[in-house]
Order: sequence, then C-alpha cells, then structure tokens
Amino acid sequence: MSELVNKLAAGKHPVEAVVRPNRTPAAFKESIQRGYVHIKFTDTIGGTELGVNLEQGGADLQQADFGTGQGQVTVKGSLTLDYVPVKCCAVIDLPDLKGHGWLEKQSAH
Repeated sequence: MSELVNKLAAGKHPVEAVVRPNRTPAAFKESIQRGYVHIKFTDTIGGTELGVNLEQGGADLQQADFGTGQGQVTVKGSLTLDYVPVKCCAVIDLPDLKGHGWLEKQSAH
C-alpha cells in the first residue's frame, strides 16, 4: 500500500482548492459546476495536488454564499492515487479557499 495514501487516509490534513487562472470563490464554483476540482494537500513534501471527479451530489453548497465569498463547501469524489482507488473529501472555507481534507480507501471493483 502506498505510504502517501496511508498518510492522507489517516486523519484530517490541511488542504486548499487550486483554481486557475483566478483563485476566487466564483472560479471555484465554476469548477464545482463542471464536476471536477483540484484539491492540494499542503502537508506533504512539495504538496500533493489531486484532480477530483465529483460524485453525483458530491458538493454540499448549503453553507456557501458565493456572492459574498463567505461560508464553506464540502466536496467529495473518487480518483486513483498510486494505483489505489480512493475517495477524496474536503471542506473548503470560501474566503481563503483553504480547509481540511482526507482520503478514504475504496475497495477495488
């Protein structure tokens, strides 16, 4: 099993939403609407940026006000990291697009 997967699946870790070219809550909302977001785990060597395909209903926007850039968003989606199927979960605060996240190991189908 990958050391990186084991580390990121153990507890919560600092993350940030990676949005290009403009790092704004509105641009993050556009990524969510496309169903694909980039989440960077910042406590690994050099950081670990993951591209996450959001699941159906994989974004909870109820606590978010994109108009004022306040509140928080929860995103969930699946990917493969180091040949291990995982689900990435992250809670992102809109003002600074930072928060916490973790991985959940998935059984291979």
